[in-house]
Amino acid sequence: MRITVMTPDEQIINIDIDRDESVENLKALLEVETQVELQKQQLLYNGKEMRNTERLSALGVNEGDLVMMVSLSSSSGSINELSFNPDGSAVNPAAFQQHVRNDSNLMAQLFQSDPELAQVVLGNDLNKLQAILRERHRQKSELRRQQEEELALLYADPFDVEAQKKIEAAIRQKGIDENWAAALEHNPEAFARVVMLYVDMEVNGVPLKAFVDSGAQSTIISKSCAERCGLLRLLDQRYKGIAHGVGQSEILGRIHVAPIKIGNQFYPCSFLVLDSPNMEFLFGLDMLRKHQCIIDLKENVLRVAGGEVSAPFLPEKDIPSHFMDEERLSKEASSSGAQATSGAKENSNILSGDHSSGTGRGGLAQNRDFEAKVTKLVELGFGREAVIQALKFFEGNEEQAAGYLFGG
Repeated sequence: MRITVMTPDEQIINIDIDRDESVENLKALLEVETQVELQKQQLLYNGKEMRNTERLSALGVNEGDLVMMVSLSSSSGSINELSFNPDGSAVNPAAFQQHVRNDSNLMAQLFQSDPELAQVVLGNDLNKLQAILRERHRQKSELRRQQEEELALLYADPFDVEAQKKIEAAIRQKGIDENWAAALEHNPEAFARVVMLYVDMEVNGVPLKAFVDSGAQSTIISKSCAERCGLLRLLDQRYKGIAHGVGQSEILGRIHVAPIKIGNQFYPCSFLVLDSPNMEFLFGLDMLRKHQCIIDLKENVLRVAGGEVSAPFLPEKDIPSHFMDEERLSKEASSSGAQATSGAKENSNILSGDHSSGTGRGGLAQNRDFEAKVTKLVELGFGREAVIQALKFFEGNEEQAAGYLFGG
C-alpha cells in the first residue's frame, strides 16, 4: 500500500510499504528519504504516537492515509499543533489548515483524491474543516470495521447459520457496490437530477409554462392559474370530485373548452380544475392524444398535430425556480399521474350518471343508488340512455326525472 508522510519541514513523501510491516521499518525507510535518523523520528497517526514495535495493520493504517512525522528535537507545542484528536479532528485546526495550504504538493494531491476537503482547506470555515475531518475519520473507521468483519467471515464456521447469512449479505452488498461503481464509470448521467418536460404555452391568451406529463390521464389546471387566465367563469361544478394520489386534492370542476396556443397555432383544450398548490398547468395524455402530439426527446421538442408545430422543451434555467423546488417536484413526479388518473376516473363516474347527491364524489354507495334509480325507471318502459340523461339533468332526483320522462 502507499501512504503519505508529512515531515517536520513540510515535505510530502509517498511511501510504498506492506500493511504488516512494523513502524520501525517505516522509520527506516523514512531515514533514507529524509536523512532524519530513526531514533530522532516520532510518527503520529490520528493524533497518537506510533510505537516502533507496532504493526501498521494493527494501528489501522490503510491505503492513502496520512502520517505526521515530527523530530524529537521539536517542541511539544509543534507536535500538538499538527496532531489529531481521537475523533479525527485537528488539535489546532488553524495550524493544520495553514500547514496544508503552504504545501503545494499536498494541495495538488488533495484536489486529486479529496476535492471536497481541499476546498474546505482553502476556505475560512474552521468548523466545517473539523466536521469534514471527523467525517473522514468515521468513514475510515467504518471501512476498517467492514474489513475486519470480512476477514472474520473468511474463518467463520461453515456450519454456523448466522455466519453464512452474513457471508451471503456481504456477497450481495459487494455485488451492489460493484454495480454502483460500474454505473458511476459508464453511466454517470443516471445520478444527475432529471429536469421535467416544460414548454411555453398560452392559455386563453395568458403565457405560462406547461408541464408535459404523458403519465397523467387528464389535462389539469390549478384554480389560481385558471383565475389568472380568466377561465373560472366557465367552471362546471357538476364535475366536482376528489383526486386521490400522494395525499389528495379537490377537483373543483371542469372547463370544457378553452383555446391554448402552442407555437403560432391555436388548439381547443379541456381540463379539470384542481385546488392544488403543487402544480399550475399539466398537459396530460387526453390532450396529447387529441392533438396527435409526439414527445421527441432526440430533438428535445414537443411536436403537435403530427409535427405541424414544434415547441422546444425548456432548459432548466428557463423554468421558474419554484417549479424546480425539490419537494414540490418530487410530489408532482410521483403523484401527478395518480391525481390526474383519479380525476379522470371521477370524471368518468360523473359522465356515467354519478350525480345522485349533487356532489359528484363518486362513492361506491352513490354508484349503487344511482344504478338502482336507473333500473327502476327503465322498468317503467323508458330507454336506459334517456333515463341516465334525465337523472343527470335533475342531479339524481328520481321523481323529477320520472316527471320529465312521462311529460316527454
